Amino acid sequence: MKVILLENIKRIGSIGEIIDVKRGFARNFLIANKKALYASKENINQVEKIKSQLSKKDNEKKQEAKKIAEKINKKEFFVKKLSTENKELYGSVKPTEISKLIKEQEKFDITPSMIQPIKEIKSLGKFKVKVSLHSDVDVEIHIIVESAETIQ
Repeated sequence: MKVILLENIKRIGSIGEIIDVKRGFARNFLIANKKALYASKENINQVEKIKSQLSKKDNEKKQEAKKIAEKINKKEFFVKKLSTENKELYGSVKPTEISKLIKEQEKFDITPSMIQPIKEIKSLGKFKVKVSLHSDVDVEIHIIVESAETIQ
C-alpha cells in the first residue's frame, strides 16, 4: 500500500515521501496516528502544498527534543523493586515504569514507546536505556535498580 509521510520517521522515510508499506502497518499505525495519508492524487497535491509547514513543525519538534535531551542525557534514575537473595527481581522494570519515573522527576512527557532498554532489566544494578525523543535525537539514561526488600 502506498502512503505519503506527514513526518520524518526513523528507518521509514521523510516528510512528503511516498513509500510502499504493508496494509496493516499503514492502517493501524501510520494513518491512525496521523503520520501518513493514503497516496491518492488529491493527497499528493495537498502534501506538496503544505510540505514547508510540515518541515517547520518537524524542526520545532526536533528543537524541543534537543532541549529535553540536554537535560536528561546521561542522567541516573533510581528504582526500588522487590528482589530475591541472589539479586534477581520479581518481574522486570518496564518502559512504562521508566516513563512514569522520568515524568515524576523531570516533568517531561516521554511515552513508553520512546524508551528502548538495551537489555531486559531483571536484576539489581545499573542499566543503560536509550530514549528516542525524535527521529534524529536519541539520549542515553541510566536506570539504577535497588532492592526495596529481600524476600526468601
